[in-house]
Amino acid sequence: MSRILGFKTKYIIRGGFKMAGNGSNSSSFLRGFLIGSFLGALAGILFAPKSGKELRAELKQKGEEALDESKHLYSEARVKAKAIIEEGRLKAKEILKEAEEKASAVIKEAKTEVKKVKEAAEAGIEATKHELSKKEEKNKTKA
Repeated sequence: MSRILGFKTKYIIRGGFKMAGNGSNSSSFLRGFLIGSFLGALAGILFAPKSGKELRAELKQKGEEALDESKHLYSEARVKAKAIIEEGRLKAKEILKEAEEKASAVIKEAKTEVKKVKEAAEAGIEATKHELSKKEEKNKTKA
């Protein structure tokens, strides 16, 4: 014999399995049923859902909290977006200014090179004219 939950029990072998028993199957069943019913009722009371009014109030509160949080997040995102856009504008202005300065320098350099080429071409034309006039004079003196 041994004690389980304060009850004297003895082991009964049925169908090859050792089972605990206290000799009175109907009283054990009734006690187990009553204890189980009590524990089930207690769990039901502790874990019972809220009333409809309480549930609606809680849902309304949670909804308002979610709306406030989303408004806050939207406001933060808007401020950050404005800052990013402004930063982009400033960088675009800087890049445009640099591009204009570089383009201006390239145009100035190109104009200088064109002027040099033009002067060289004019000098070549003058030299060619001078050579041709020398050759004409030579040809006239020979003739």
